[in-house]
Amino acid sequence: MKPTSLLARTVLASALVALPLACAAQAPQAKEATAANDGAPVLVPALRAAHAAHATMLASTLAGERIVAVGDHGVVLLSDDGGRSHRQARHVPVDVALTSVSFVDARRGWAAGHWGVILHTTDGGETWQVQRSDAAQDRPLFAVHFFDDRQGVAAGLWSLVLRTEDGGAHWEPVELAPPPGGKRADLNLFGLFADARGRLFAPGERGMVLRSDDKGRSWSYMPTGYAGSFWSGIAGPGGTLLVAGLRGSMYRSLDDGGSWQRVDTHTESSITALAGAGSKIVGVGLDGLVLDSEDGGANFIASTREDRLPLTSVVLDGQGRAAMYSRQGVVAAAGAKDPSAR
Repeated sequence: MKPTSLLARTVLASALVALPLACAAQAPQAKEATAANDGAPVLVPALRAAHAAHATMLASTLAGERIVAVGDHGVVLLSDDGGRSHRQARHVPVDVALTSVSFVDARRGWAAGHWGVILHTTDGGETWQVQRSDAAQDRPLFAVHFFDDRQGVAAGLWSLVLRTEDGGAHWEPVELAPPPGGKRADLNLFGLFADARGRLFAPGERGMVLRSDDKGRSWSYMPTGYAGSFWSGIAGPGGTLLVAGLRGSMYRSLDDGGSWQRVDTHTESSITALAGAGSKIVGVGLDGLVLDSEDGGANFIASTREDRLPLTSVVLDGQGRAAMYSRQGVVAAAGAKDPSAR
């Protein structure tokens, strides 16, 4: 078994590293409520925090025109003005790190995270319910993706893949074959993204990308020629695939993953997230890295924010405007005031 230190993307300092919140969540009684006598966690609701917008945020997406961002201590932030202001969700039933979020329309969405937690919302992220958790082992989920309101897939530590055909009421594990040259399926899978034809891709460790043509029932391995980890991926226009991760590494495929070419990102800062709108693609990363492409990912211009925030997530609206998130929480949009959640 891999060492416990691999339970999260340590370079990202993501799910295992808590950014302290200046709120009641740090009270002793709240800490004690999160673990039973046998060491297994007791899932308790996330507390509303005066400074929730400064929590570590790990993923974001669009729910219609609303931005939904998720992160540490079960914090869920909602923005209805393109990221200029945020407010905390009314009810989240867990205080564990949430690492991924997926919506199929303006109201129905899912989030996944530590302790195998999968949450569901039917009101645009205002309130959430637990669909799945596994207190027997902390085998975190790093990604969740839904194709529609019935069919979804989640993926995470040591090749953990789950799928549902009833909107998350039941989740079934998918057994993966070992990767090429391996004896068992034990890759950490850090992301999920689908192309326009419904094929699902999972970027992971050892430069590997997995592909499913049947909504997660079966998977094939697609080596890229890279040896490091990919943390994010996106399907761009015209069938372009992009995956990115450690030390500024990015690879591009124009033939459904059959072959991959390295993209010059002009940086060695690790890339944590990619987002797209039409031919515009934006990437973010550590050290305040921002990558911009206007040609579907063929070429990127790299820049570095003056604050050098460790950026963890980015989402684009229909006009291509970016909202960004970091280990220090919401990244203020141009013209925005202090991003404190209401």
